[in-house]
Amino acid sequence: MSATDLQPSNKTSHLRRSQRVCLRLPIVVLREGPGDNVASEETHTLIVNAHGALIQLALTVEIGQLLGIKNVQTMEELVCRVVNLGPDQPGKREVGVEFELPSPRFWRMLSRRPIGPLEAQMQKLRRRVRTTVKHLRRKPAACQTKLTKSS
Repeated sequence: MSATDLQPSNKTSHLRRSQRVCLRLPIVVLREGPGDNVASEETHTLIVNAHGALIQLALTVEIGQLLGIKNVQTMEELVCRVVNLGPDQPGKREVGVEFELPSPRFWRMLSRRPIGPLEAQMQKLRRRVRTTVKHLRRKPAACQTKLTKSS
């Protein structure tokens, strides 16, 4: 058996159940405590997909724990399970949550289709052109000021 036989194929190593999107959305996280206690925290998402999200959370949670997530924009609420805990950090930690059932419409984002490399390059070029144009529009005023000061 060769070393290449032990490595996963490119097709299976890059598959995901749904596309991840970097999206900062306001949410409220609800955690049941002992008795009728419910703790809540206003926070936001870092990354979302049809199956859950990566969020920042100050509440103490454990892997496997059920949470409620409320989308502040729509007031819709879903139950999710903690599936990943990032390293402890002062303040908030990154927490991966997964919906009990896939819910692609929960985040209510516009359809974001994957873009190819050529389209990505075009987007970068458009941003650079916009930045350059803004800079050039400001530059003549700066040059006039320098000329006036030196006279």
